[in-house]
Amino acid sequence: MTPNEYDYIVVGSGSAGCVLADRLSADGTNTVLVLEAGGHDRRLWINMPIGYGKTFYDERVNWKFEAQPDAGLHDRRIYFPRGRVVGGSSSINAMVYCRGLPGDFDDWAKAGNPGWSWNDVRPVYEKFERRVDAQGRAAQGGPLFVSDVRQELHPMADIFFEGARQMGIPFTEDFNGPQPEGVGRYHINTRHGMRWSAADAFLRPALKRPHVKLQTGALVERVLFEGNKAVGVRYQMDGVQHTARARAAVVLSAGAVQTPQLLQLSGVGPGALLQEKGIPVLLAQNNVGGHLQDHLAMSYYYKATQPTLNNVLSSLWGKLKVGLQYVTTLGGPLSISVNQAGGFVKSSPDAAQADLQLYCNPVTYTLAPSTKGTQIVPDSFAGFILCFQPCRPLSRGRIDIASPDIHSAPSIQPNYLSHPDDVQVALRGAQLVKRLNQTAAFRGLIKEPMAPVVDLLDDAGMIDDFRARASTCYHPVGTCVMGRDPAHSVVDANLKVHGLDGLYVVDASVFPTVTSGNTHAPTTMVAHKGADAILAARR
Repeated sequence: MTPNEYDYIVVGSGSAGCVLADRLSADGTNTVLVLEAGGHDRRLWINMPIGYGKTFYDERVNWKFEAQPDAGLHDRRIYFPRGRVVGGSSSINAMVYCRGLPGDFDDWAKAGNPGWSWNDVRPVYEKFERRVDAQGRAAQGGPLFVSDVRQELHPMADIFFEGARQMGIPFTEDFNGPQPEGVGRYHINTRHGMRWSAADAFLRPALKRPHVKLQTGALVERVLFEGNKAVGVRYQMDGVQHTARARAAVVLSAGAVQTPQLLQLSGVGPGALLQEKGIPVLLAQNNVGGHLQDHLAMSYYYKATQPTLNNVLSSLWGKLKVGLQYVTTLGGPLSISVNQAGGFVKSSPDAAQADLQLYCNPVTYTLAPSTKGTQIVPDSFAGFILCFQPCRPLSRGRIDIASPDIHSAPSIQPNYLSHPDDVQVALRGAQLVKRLNQTAAFRGLIKEPMAPVVDLLDDAGMIDDFRARASTCYHPVGTCVMGRDPAHSVVDANLKVHGLDGLYVVDASVFPTVTSGNTHAPTTMVAHKGADAILAARR
């Protein structure tokens, strides 16, 4: 083997890249190089679950992308955070673990992707998950801990459940179980009160093998080809260019924003765009960067009649108290996500499956500028948030390079609410929150709704409010979509790029349609199936 030559090169150490490092090297024979543009993840605010609020605007671990002005949102530019650190977005997300609804994956299979139905993917989930019950007892299973943290939940969750019951919405014990629809408690990726990212579950075990190498601070400029075969990558470290070669395959796992960017910079993408940017066209493929889908979330803020997390997190004494609790027990409010309760519900009786995801969070906050950048500051009064997101939007956007320079952020154009059905689902979501506010449970909890007050808005006002305030829930997918026909997709059902050899895409960009919930879990599943397909292709 020549220096800097490996069997597999994996670009990105996020939710998918960490899995690939583990699975591609598991037999003890394959050499694997993982290239990560960010740095290490051994940081207090990453390891502590509540630290999500600290990393949200931290440029040391976050790419801090911004979308283009969007006509569907009154020409606003939406903030697009993405992990720039070992573990990727699994190191800075809110840790909610949702597989997705069974119908999501059956739709993938119906779209021409054999092997991706719910019955196909469910055993994959079961193999890599390790469930932790409310008493902290871990079951037998895989390396990804999925914890039931009901004992740490704020009491306000029970009021949310009661309000839902009064509306006729059922309760479910497990969104990842046999009855995922209804309201309930979110399971999260923690272990012993600390974040359990993809790096913890998959990458660190892989790095114990001598034939796996992680290179941080490595920004990949382009994939290298000999003819139509990917043979390696060129990357920068500390301003110096390096080349690494792959004997078997190059696997792009840079995420739904940067994987299409890297493909286009490598000459694979819309021909006219590449020519305009001065990039030689290797393969004209208009679907690279297209089909962008994302969950658009809407939040309503309330002052509460009883204490919430604000009462703890906004005062010095409260911070000291819960900080001491966390240090001594790894428990308390700092050991879990602020996304504690929610659910999957139908916006109308005729919906085929749940088409709204709900969140009820026992905290409100403001964004405050500081010398360290934007900070999320809990309000000084008791407050809470009700939030919903449409699960399966039909609007489609694009992500394309803005420059031939890898250091330039790509152009993100989500085209939110460009499909009329998405507007109607958003309206029904606002109407559902309005009805929830009017239940006896919430009338007793709400001291004062904070403007704009959804209860005072008519249908047109609700839609306008949604356009004025809704923002991404940080689940971009679909920009290198999977499918049978190269005219409508980028990769096949084995995640190999159409028309090219030795090149795979394994991350959320291959989703044919966005799953109904949070995307970390299905991305992890996709990576396991992708690794199996890549290994099988070499046998």
